Amino acid sequence: MIENGAVFPLFYLPPVEYFSRLTQFKPNVLIEKEEHFPKQTYRNRATIYSPDGPLDLTVPVIKGAKNHTKLKDVRISYDFRWQRLHWMSLQGCYRRSAYFEYYESDFALFYEKQFDFLLEYNTQLLELLLRLLKIKMPLQFTETYEAEYPTLTDLRSAMSAKTPSAVEQKPYFQVFEERGGFIKNLSIADLLFNQGPQAINYL
Repeated sequence: MIENGAVFPLFYLPPVEYFSRLTQFKPNVLIEKEEHFPKQTYRNRATIYSPDGPLDLTVPVIKGAKNHTKLKDVRISYDFRWQRLHWMSLQGCYRRSAYFEYYESDFALFYEKQFDFLLEYNTQLLELLLRLLKIKMPLQFTETYEAEYPTLTDLRSAMSAKTPSAVEQKPYFQVFEERGGFIKNLSIADLLFNQGPQAINYL
């Protein structure tokens, strides 16, 4: 069992804070997959910088048994073409950024291929993001749900889409900052597209 590490949630295009915390605890990190799926969180939502300010991208999920569906059993809904919407949004927001074209083909797959489960989708995205950030860390997942982890820092509820991050973050250039100023703790995609290989230095 991991000690003196942390248990993390599994997010969609996680915020910058997520990776800042990962670098603090790696490689002693456990990813939660047995929890009941909580709604309106970064587990299926990411925030990017649009010309009009922060823009939320939400991966729709098939309505399950209310709140009692385990994260690993949550299926992605394709009732509307959300992948096309997300990809067009990413292109529209970051086409002018320094590194969008550099990473474009890596991300495009996730908006062309259909994934059945949110767990699979988020896991493969996280593996890609760790590779692009050059963070070497094996992904280890929970095998049962535990309400508490006495030897781990529990971050499963620490990063909320509804609460501003308290983590300090060095400002970096953002495409639309001349309109709305620097916005911290956006999706890691914002940092990657704007800073490329230097992104790791901002974590």
